Amino acid sequence: MSVTRCLVAQEEVQKFIEKCMLTVGTRASHARSLAEVLVEGDKRGHYSHGLNRMDLYIKEIKAGICAKDGEPVVERESAATALVDGRNLLGPVVGNFCMSLALRKARDVGIGWVVARGSNHYGIAGYYALQAVKENMIGMSFTNTSPLVVPTRAKECTLGTNPISVGAPAKDGDSFVLDMATSAVALGKVELHDRSGLSIPEGWGCDAQGRLSTEPSQVLQGGGLVPVGGSETTGGYKGYGLGMMVEVFCGMLAGSQYSRHIRTWRVTDRAANLGQCFVAINPENFAPGFNDRMSDLLSLHRSLEPAEPEKPVLVPGDPERLHEEECRSLGGIPYHLSVVNYMNDVAKSIGVTSLLPADRVIH
Repeated sequence: MSVTRCLVAQEEVQKFIEKCMLTVGTRASHARSLAEVLVEGDKRGHYSHGLNRMDLYIKEIKAGICAKDGEPVVERESAATALVDGRNLLGPVVGNFCMSLALRKARDVGIGWVVARGSNHYGIAGYYALQAVKENMIGMSFTNTSPLVVPTRAKECTLGTNPISVGAPAKDGDSFVLDMATSAVALGKVELHDRSGLSIPEGWGCDAQGRLSTEPSQVLQGGGLVPVGGSETTGGYKGYGLGMMVEVFCGMLAGSQYSRHIRTWRVTDRAANLGQCFVAINPENFAPGFNDRMSDLLSLHRSLEPAEPEKPVLVPGDPERLHEEECRSLGGIPYHLSVVNYMNDVAKSIGVTSLLPADRVIH
């Protein structure tokens, strides 16, 4: 089944998201931070965490369970560590504050490890790891989320998609950037398939009885996502373990909500109080020649003979780079038309009249 796409300029998406957030009362600088993260997600091809998520932030601001104004606060810190109270602010506001703090500590003592509680959904984890890469450091970011994942052998969702991102710089602007959910996919990908009337591949999610399903509606209504690896026989218990590891770094260290104690996804009855972790490591405090070795590691794998000639071997971060190149060549970001129409309806519902263009159809 083909999906109609339309082209929207990056600046148009940025201004549209900012306008929507300002309309519901968000501070201008916070609205800008959110829009930048969401646009970056779409540019990198992570559509599940870009414009597709805007209605979530609007809903939480309108419900009064996400703070419109304020700044995060450092509660405890040492030379290399910090515990931050996110003050229930938008996740990107908390994330930028924490990653900047981690980078400052890494410049001073070689490593910065910062955890936050009282945060909210912060977009793609890779956005924060990339902040370190841009300063020639290794960056890591993790967050817990609402329980959407069914552990191996279970029927109940008790873990979030709990993403992991690790970025490492190589020479000449090249880099390794791992950005992955510990579930087989992000929930947004299932939602996108559902909105577009498409079935999902087997191994993405399960129904209410814990059985693998290809129907997005069964996953979204009573079922759940499955861990990376899928079923137990295909290694799903490894993804389950990684999801719990993220909880150790986030919920356990930060003292935030965790596991089934986090509110249900998209239910606006209380604050999320998510836990997040941000790490920066300065390679200069270790063996010389880090960037050279990274470049060699990347080229070693990219130069492997592919199993299928038309599909070259990639390294983490390459698919995102290819998508960014596509956006540059097209002169904008290609969106599913259904997503643009849906978000325009959301904007109209809050009184925004400057809508996204839906007439630049591409095939």
